[in-house]
Amino acid sequence: MPVSLIQITLPCTRAEAVAAQALDDPFPWLEDPPALVAAETPDGWALMLWLDAPPDARLLAAIRAFAPSAASAASISEIDEQDWLTLSQAGLEPVNAGRFHIHTSDHPGQARPGQISFRIDAGLAFGTAHHPTTAGCLAAIDRLARRRRFSNVLDLGTGSGLLAFAAARVWRRARVTGSDIDATAVRVAQDNARLNGLRPGRGPGSVHLLAAPGLEHHDLAARAPYDLLIANILAGPLLALAPGLCGALAPGGILMLAGLINPQARKLVAAYRARGLRLLRPVGGAEWPVLLFTAPAGNRLSRAARGTAGARPTASEW
Repeated sequence: MPVSLIQITLPCTRAEAVAAQALDDPFPWLEDPPALVAAETPDGWALMLWLDAPPDARLLAAIRAFAPSAASAASISEIDEQDWLTLSQAGLEPVNAGRFHIHTSDHPGQARPGQISFRIDAGLAFGTAHHPTTAGCLAAIDRLARRRRFSNVLDLGTGSGLLAFAAARVWRRARVTGSDIDATAVRVAQDNARLNGLRPGRGPGSVHLLAAPGLEHHDLAARAPYDLLIANILAGPLLALAPGLCGALAPGGILMLAGLINPQARKLVAAYRARGLRLLRPVGGAEWPVLLFTAPAGNRLSRAARGTAGARPTASEW
């Protein structure tokens, strides 16, 4: 039987979209809040949410408050899972990001010679490369692969699994882990891994996908420290996870942060520099940057991650 979803769409200005997306906890009274996504549409900017049940008056009032400029009320519609999958697939042309070619089953496109191709059908997990954050992370992985090798990689908040798959393809002897707080996303990622010929497992050359609420999961802790740690999530969780992410990073390792909009970058950079990381040149688009940090050698990072004083190095070119 189809699963129904409630979609709420609220027109807004770009400034309102940026302000709403910057909120760490837009619905603090809800135990299971809906995701709040700012999107640029052909008709302008909009805030979009998806819920399992119709919103109550309090939630609707909170959503409308994000966009005082809205001349019309938020539109509310009900869609079932099959409709959602069909709509999400429509018009998804292939994406080329660095050496990667990402396509859906309906739009396979043509990979260039030497490109690494993945089929990722849009659906119930984030990460088809059509969002600038995912494409930016793919481009960053490509650039990193031209400069160094990694042997132990974690993609935190893996969604569709795409970034974990990309890491596994360019560093073929690496142990790659992909985790997500959403068990449904992990099942989607596991299906995607089989579809794209990724080898499951925990050893070198394999991808291990699991549901885990953050870095405290015993599997993630046991596999640390990571020499490449990717977190393409949201600015609020990235700030909250700073101690754990820094503590899980190997000396000299690289931390890739994404899922933030440009106005949020300064606060994140300050938080991670304060813990001893050095900022490399941001990559990706100006609107949705990808921040790359490197951990110092030795044990200075672990002291900084515990909150002790440390130097704040200036940004360097990458």
